[in-house]
Amino acid sequence: MKFQIGDKVLLIHSNEEGEVVDIINKQMVTVDVGGVQFPVYNYQIEYPYFKRFTEKKAPPPPQKKYIDSVKKEKGSAIKNYKVGEGIWISFLPVFDKDIFDDDVVDYFRIYLVNNTDTAFLFEYHLRFTGESEFDLKNELLPYNDFYIHDVAFEKLNDAPRFDFDFSLVQPDKKKADHFESSLKLKAKQLFQRIEEMLKKQEASFAYQLMETYPDKAVTEKFDMSKLSTAGYKIYDAGKARQHIPPARTVVDLHIEKISNDWKHLSNFEILTAQLKEFEKFYELAVLHYQPSLTIIHGVGEGKLRDEIHDILRLKAEVKSFVNQYHPSYGYGATEIFFQYK
Repeated sequence: MKFQIGDKVLLIHSNEEGEVVDIINKQMVTVDVGGVQFPVYNYQIEYPYFKRFTEKKAPPPPQKKYIDSVKKEKGSAIKNYKVGEGIWISFLPVFDKDIFDDDVVDYFRIYLVNNTDTAFLFEYHLRFTGESEFDLKNELLPYNDFYIHDVAFEKLNDAPRFDFDFSLVQPDKKKADHFESSLKLKAKQLFQRIEEMLKKQEASFAYQLMETYPDKAVTEKFDMSKLSTAGYKIYDAGKARQHIPPARTVVDLHIEKISNDWKHLSNFEILTAQLKEFEKFYELAVLHYQPSLTIIHGVGEGKLRDEIHDILRLKAEVKSFVNQYHPSYGYGATEIFFQYK
């Protein structure tokens, strides 16, 4: 076969360069040109190397420029971002010139913007197609922004996921211990936001990660004095709660993640252990009022997946669940979404 996935190609009729992203059959492939994918016949494309070799080289591009060229004033950095209350992740595009002297986005400067009067600690993780790319821990000051790093424009086609875990610099007994937030970007959404930004002549675009830091979940207290006087022994559930493991947003049920000594177990014993682990972290998710929970069950024969789905159909807190393709886990995970009264 002449072309393979990943080959750079030239469209003969339009002189545009693209990349082969799928093989349809011996006569046709799918080509991606500037984020747009469409099928073409093999005779309609060729390798671009001869064109690159023979064409005149374009003059060196001018120095890269930021669309936001206004100098920041000390203490007012947040004014350069059009955001509301809360915490936001902001994308500031840096433009370059292509061979036609048109402005194109070269890369993005990523900022974390705090438009609240509270200081936060945060942990940040960037993943592309499920693979870890960048990790960071730091502090985010009130009414300020924090430059995280640069991300190449073309990398944002690789199913990027921006994960954050926030906590208070000054702990508050009335507030939650931490707050998790994630942003998943699709190429189509990204192009739309860039177009909207340019039409409005804005410097950047942003996504909200948190509106307000949540309060700690309040548990209703009951008067146990009558039971105590009646002779019943009363236990302090608050102390027992201190030893409950923290909740997770993602739980891996592969048996090697649950037990180090599992090779002697039967299939039934393995399945039982996996379902027990699932029930434990499901209850913790509900206890912490998590909005969602991802269960990694693998593909295999689907026995564990089917058992979990049967259980979820009977759970009152489950709003919906879905087992669809995920860039990190393929079809081997189910995402659960909760609703609370």
